[in-house]
Amino acid sequence: MSWQDGAPSGVEMTPERQQIRDSVKRICDGFDDDYWLDLDRKHEFPHAFHAAIAAGGWLGITMPEEFGGAGLGVTEAAIMMQTVANSAGAIAACSTFHINLFGPHPVVLYGTPEQKQRIIPPLVRGEDKVAFGVTEPDAGLDTTHITTRAVRRGDRYIVNGQKVWTTTAQQATKLFLLTRTTPIEDCAKPTEGITLFYTDFDRSRIEVREIDKLGRAAVNSNSIFIEDLEVPVEDRIGEEGKGFRMLLDSLNPERILIAAECVGLGRRALAKASDYAKERRVFGRPIGQNQAIQHPLAQSWMALEAADLMVWRAASLYDRGEPCGAEANASKYLAADAAFDACDRAVRTHGGFGYAKEYHVERYLREIMLPRIAPVSRELIMCYIAERVLGLPKSY
Repeated sequence: MSWQDGAPSGVEMTPERQQIRDSVKRICDGFDDDYWLDLDRKHEFPHAFHAAIAAGGWLGITMPEEFGGAGLGVTEAAIMMQTVANSAGAIAACSTFHINLFGPHPVVLYGTPEQKQRIIPPLVRGEDKVAFGVTEPDAGLDTTHITTRAVRRGDRYIVNGQKVWTTTAQQATKLFLLTRTTPIEDCAKPTEGITLFYTDFDRSRIEVREIDKLGRAAVNSNSIFIEDLEVPVEDRIGEEGKGFRMLLDSLNPERILIAAECVGLGRRALAKASDYAKERRVFGRPIGQNQAIQHPLAQSWMALEAADLMVWRAASLYDRGEPCGAEANASKYLAADAAFDACDRAVRTHGGFGYAKEYHVERYLREIMLPRIAPVSRELIMCYIAERVLGLPKSY
């Protein structure tokens, strides 16, 4: 099996893992570049693709078996997401169900038995679609300074506030919502007084406005405006005021999955560029014979393979229950950069045709911009490594 097949190269592929990859790849192969380009142009959600993934049982790969999931680790989830990203759907395909894998993790760890039984099975079956309301326009990555407020009144909370970059809010039936239940000035620590809810997406109390953005147009991003949303106490996850710590439990697996997705897309773009370089003839010879074409593509192969090794190291540490913050962040940083370079080089290898939508590499370039920026910036990752690994003083 060659690198162009998109198979993971830095992880042991047991028969079970190979079956995961092959099964997911068969689903993805049914949705070609033209399918995704059409949805990108129309700004339409890929309902057929999402339904196929749900029908295959893949929405619950990391969820406990007792609730209909497969109970597998982040390594298996990363193999799946790398396979999806290596398909024509690229980052858009991943974004249709990415949050299902570790977004509900706080429910698994901190939810009551009743909450787990009520929340997880419909997510696994694809009956519920969830949006994640964390980021706010005036807080960004400084999550402790969110201002969306939940005030308890009897057996319910009344929520008011605004969230931004809320993915799939157009289709969502449920909302993971991070709020402040105690103002930050009344807390001993900034991380206190934050509470997590999982509740109905009540459109009579939540206004959704789509954000027109650079790429991944098939999967919507939105600003949401919440006015007097009533949330039952039984929709609170864990203890009031402890939501920030619960959110942290899903951060490392999220970074690992995104890194795996970046490697998958980078390899697809590199394969497109290599194939084109073999076929395209200029001045009587294939352009792939020119070192100006060869060397950048060779650099991208090396960078992607190196990033891939960090992905599987981080995944292995996580699945063994060992600290992996540095490796998870480093894998996201390295993979996003390597994939961006691969997508950029794929466009430039195609020359003028790289600018044309019919060759699809311009879509890959637009989509890889997102994981370079989110869910954590390159700069904050470098600060994390400097402080936590190198022992340097905090810079912000």
